[in-house]
Amino acid sequence: MTHTYKVSGMTCANCEATVQKLLTSVPGVTKVNIDRGTGDTEISMHHHIPTSDLQNALQSHPKYQLVEKDVHMAVQSSTFEAEENKTWWQTYKPIILIFFYITAASTLVQFFNSSFNWMIWMHHFMAGFFLAFSFFKLLDLNGFADSYSTYDIVAKRWRGWAYVYAFIELGLGLAYLTSFQPVVTYLVTFVVMSVSLVGVMQSVLNKRKIQCACLGAVFNLPMSTVTIVENTLMILMSGIMLVMAIS
Repeated sequence: MTHTYKVSGMTCANCEATVQKLLTSVPGVTKVNIDRGTGDTEISMHHHIPTSDLQNALQSHPKYQLVEKDVHMAVQSSTFEAEENKTWWQTYKPIILIFFYITAASTLVQFFNSSFNWMIWMHHFMAGFFLAFSFFKLLDLNGFADSYSTYDIVAKRWRGWAYVYAFIELGLGLAYLTSFQPVVTYLVTFVVMSVSLVGVMQSVLNKRKIQCACLGAVFNLPMSTVTIVENTLMILMSGIMLVMAIS
């Protein structure tokens, strides 16, 4: 007999091989076929094996979660339905408030200067942006990596990039705050955010219903045009500062 399950947490070929090995080791299992892209896992067995036995086989690797396919679809459907019932404000309230606070703080600093300096304002804004966003990512780094590796073009191929990315944001925040190597900081920002934007745009254009990882795993923000605007703004500001610095 063959049953189909859903296994989440697999992000690379090694993950797939590990899950296949663990499930095959369960007494009674004869064959395991995995579609890593969808998580669909077909398990052939001599006799009926309780789902709990299969789940126990993956206990040594908590990031791999196995559920019966119909249960997975029901939970996923209810989650999307709950999100769709939210108003636009309820959905994006966290990210809007963060942008408001960062913008207000960056603007207030200028009142202590004799004149408004856009370059300094952008430095303070970028510092606040990267420090705040890296903070939420570092609250649950593994959760962020799980979400980010589902759509980022680099993290899809190398999960480690998700961990590196979170610390790059932290480093950029500190660099903008201290004006450390401005030209290098602008260039790194422009390149990193441009690469990140590619995966975001692909997901939005393909209308994939996935979680945006911009605020880590703390808030369940859907991938949308808001994410594109956020990334594009960072790219434009870093590009403007780079041109101003080298001209």
